[in-house]
Amino acid sequence: MPFTLAGPHYSELIIKKSRFIGCVQPVADRAAALAIVEGLRLAHPGATHVCWALMAGGQSAANDDGEPGGTAGRPMLEVLRHQKLEGVLATVVRYYGGVKLGAGGLVRAYTDSVAQALMSAELVPLVRRRVLHCQVPYALEGTVRRELALAGAHLIEVRHESVVHFQFDLPDPDADAFVAKIDDAAQGRVAWSEA
Repeated sequence: MPFTLAGPHYSELIIKKSRFIGCVQPVADRAAALAIVEGLRLAHPGATHVCWALMAGGQSAANDDGEPGGTAGRPMLEVLRHQKLEGVLATVVRYYGGVKLGAGGLVRAYTDSVAQALMSAELVPLVRRRVLHCQVPYALEGTVRRELALAGAHLIEVRHESVVHFQFDLPDPDADAFVAKIDDAAQGRVAWSEA
């Protein structure tokens, strides 16, 4: 089962005068991750490197930001993969201290920065959500709204046209039972579609 994080967690290591500031945090997608990395560059203008790794399904990526190839981003990504994390960004800001660490030392430093940040992080089981669309007569709007609230669904959009259009998401394991419950309550007067 994949996990994500409840919130951001940090670490700080000093290795041979270099300062490594690590952070792991949940992110929605690659665009959000890149915005966070850019924010770190602005917040740490004196940093030598801002390396990062993103574990987010098809959007996963890693960046060494000028460190020797394969010594920062990829090892950080492997830590996330080993912990079975999904939707998580790991960043490490490095202030160079004047002493070269070598390839092995860099891999250890970046790996340890991420691992230490994860030690205090709360892992949360990642439950996939399914986006659904339905159209119901106005008379059933209240019923659908109540059932959505009871199911812990996130209402994305409601449009009032000749019928009421709902777009929402809910935990994937609960989606089929929810559809059946609404169909039963509406006695076949609901039209369904998935995003």
